[in-house]
Amino acid sequence: MKGDRIEEISTRLLGRSSSGGSSESRWVDGSEVNWDEVPVWPKRDDGREGFGSVRRRLSKLPKRVDSFDVEAMEIAGTHAHHSKALSFWPTLALAFKTLGVVYGDMGTSPLYVFADVFSKVPIRSDDDVLGALSLIMYTIAIIPLAKYVFIVLKANDNGEGGTFALYSLICRYANVSMLPNRQQADEYISSFKLKLPTPELERALKIKDTLEKTSFLKNLILVLVLVGASMIIGDGILTPAISVMSAISGLQDQIKGFGTGEVVGISIVVLMALFSIQRFGTSKVGFLFAPILALWFFSLGSIGVYNILKYDITVLRAFNPAYIYFFFKRNGKAAWSSLGGCVLCITGAEAMFADLGHFSVPAIQIAFTCVVFPCLLLAYMGQAAFLTKNPSSYSSIFYKSVPESLFWPVFVVATLAAMIASQAMISATFSCIKQSMALGCFPRLKIIHTSKKFIGQIYIPVVNWFLMIMCIVVVSIFQSTTDIANAYGIAEVGVMMVSTILVTLVMVLIWQTNLLLALCFCLGFGSVELIYMSSVLSKIFEGGWLPLAFATLFLSVMYTWNYGSVLKYRSEVREKVSVDTMLELGSNLGTVRVPGVGLLYNELVQGIPSIFLQFLLNLPALHSTIVFVCIKYVPIPVVPQEERFLFRRVCPKDYHIFRCVARYGYKDVRKEDHQAFEQLLIESLEKFLRREALDSALELEGNLTEELDSVSANARESDVPVDTGADELSIPLMHDQKLEETGTSSAAQEVASTLPSSYMSSDEDPSLEYELSALREATESGFTYLLGHGDVRAKKNSFFFKKLMINYFYSFLRNNCRGGTANMRVPHTNIIQVGMTYMV
Repeated sequence: MKGDRIEEISTRLLGRSSSGGSSESRWVDGSEVNWDEVPVWPKRDDGREGFGSVRRRLSKLPKRVDSFDVEAMEIAGTHAHHSKALSFWPTLALAFKTLGVVYGDMGTSPLYVFADVFSKVPIRSDDDVLGALSLIMYTIAIIPLAKYVFIVLKANDNGEGGTFALYSLICRYANVSMLPNRQQADEYISSFKLKLPTPELERALKIKDTLEKTSFLKNLILVLVLVGASMIIGDGILTPAISVMSAISGLQDQIKGFGTGEVVGISIVVLMALFSIQRFGTSKVGFLFAPILALWFFSLGSIGVYNILKYDITVLRAFNPAYIYFFFKRNGKAAWSSLGGCVLCITGAEAMFADLGHFSVPAIQIAFTCVVFPCLLLAYMGQAAFLTKNPSSYSSIFYKSVPESLFWPVFVVATLAAMIASQAMISATFSCIKQSMALGCFPRLKIIHTSKKFIGQIYIPVVNWFLMIMCIVVVSIFQSTTDIANAYGIAEVGVMMVSTILVTLVMVLIWQTNLLLALCFCLGFGSVELIYMSSVLSKIFEGGWLPLAFATLFLSVMYTWNYGSVLKYRSEVREKVSVDTMLELGSNLGTVRVPGVGLLYNELVQGIPSIFLQFLLNLPALHSTIVFVCIKYVPIPVVPQEERFLFRRVCPKDYHIFRCVARYGYKDVRKEDHQAFEQLLIESLEKFLRREALDSALELEGNLTEELDSVSANARESDVPVDTGADELSIPLMHDQKLEETGTSSAAQEVASTLPSSYMSSDEDPSLEYELSALREATESGFTYLLGHGDVRAKKNSFFFKKLMINYFYSFLRNNCRGGTANMRVPHTNIIQVGMTYMV
């Protein structure tokens, strides 16, 4: 019989539950016991298991020692993080606000769509116009309306959307993240849990198992996500360029002598002004966005109705999709080439999903179906009606179709709408980069939070100025919206294809949708997007190379950073300090312990980091209380504050060393000052110590009677001491327990002598109050931040490509990204840094 046992350093005490004569052993947190990992007390000279060398025996079990024993704050089911369903009027108000943030890009597409389409297909008859119009109408109906509004928006991650939100959702269900720092405790965060339906469960579990075991598939998903993110960043460059140029180009026909050079010059000035106001944040200027875009959509719809009634009401025939067939039959390859211009009518469709975190699904759905969709249809039908009577005006169709008396008001609103459309994509780029940083896929950059009320509104200076320079370069080189449109289409369709693949994976893995329906979604929308992609790729030499160049650049940066970070983490795991080494050093760690709290920052969620030895070697003294702090991002948007910290004890009690894992979601804001962080950390640590003591006391009380009876029975059955240390002893005996039987008392005293000092009486081991008072004394003495400055190098026997990536590219990124000290609002006098080289 393998009785319950004590683990000295862990406070996950064992208990037994008997049913039907069988005894089942479990840890008190409910997890099953792996007896291969449970320590057995070494035998003493008299044949009994003693405590003589138990410390060294325990040091061979780092997994058990490093398990999360007691959480600082218990996660209750009632703390689940659910977003409240808004009533009708607040939802309507939110839908109105989405016009200014989400739909600016798609709303400005009537400025250039027909101009680009008919630059590739000549207008020979009204059927050409009706065919192009029908193609545009059904493109809007299929991709933004059917795909995004009714399907993709539901694949949100606790209200967050975008490529990285889909990736985090997949990582939460299947452990496909390349960084091996996932822990079972993360699954108990209230917003982490997934409510899974029961149908198709077996198939979903097989897919999950396949993904987790296949390294190639993990890399493939990661690369796919990074490609989508790179395309979004590319959109952040191309959207301002094409939107602003399209709006300013309207002056060419209105002002004599206003040529291409003037359009480029004014566009550059407007772009510089646009990027210069980013530092003020969208919350300050965004208040005006919604009214301006609402006026813009009203203008589109009303001008469209005017043109339909004035020029040709028969354009309503375009609702018949047969005109698409006739369009392709009549124009052949030219019609296929024009798809690159047609796809521009859905630019910004991904923004509906990417900007979901600022709004809600019903708000975005209402705004699109009730305002955006009908206004866009009316705008395109009005332009088509105008083209049936004025086919030669396609190059500047929008402004020529505007009544002359309304030109200047419409021009002003169009320019403002173009700037707002650019603003939306710039904000989406900031959000995408922040999420990629949180998931370990982008170098650390300075992030400024521009709103105290809305956590998602951020500003990244380096990215902002990079986008501005690239926009100016694009406008200066291309000087034509047609060439920019060729580049724009590739970025847009690329993001949509990535979303289709990831949502399909979500459907079969998490939603457990019927496989046939999931395939219909993937093949249906994927085939449409693939046709568009084949068209826009044919424009590679006409400007299409630009987004591919941008995507390659950002993909290289993100993948290199992720690859180097994963290798560095694995190196830290391999080189972590064994508990045996710590025990040999003793509670003073071979140095002088002075009052104070040392916060040693590292990336390990388990084990003692090797950088700790560097501090022991380089510092003449060390703090009386040491906390290994790990800032960890989990694949959820937000971690509730009460569930932020996880604590455990490292080494025996007299070492006063703890581990704290501070968990953040990819949308969380880490801008708390160091004093607030220190106070919260100490309060949580005190709760951990009290919880630890309480759990130990409850376990002792609950198992005392059973253990004493077992020891007493064994003692009476044998005249000589028996090997009870391994079989019967599971819970330490309370020193002050009054025993009724002399034999039981004697046996209990013999057993107590074999226990580790950490579990002996308060006379022999410091009590809880003593430990709390020592912690308070250390807190009063102040905090010191112990940081490691690591240099990552590839091993000498590594292959050439790995050396190139790590020694040059990754090192360059690490040396030029934001350092650890810059991310903390800590006085420099409270920081100590040591250097270390990691060989990966």
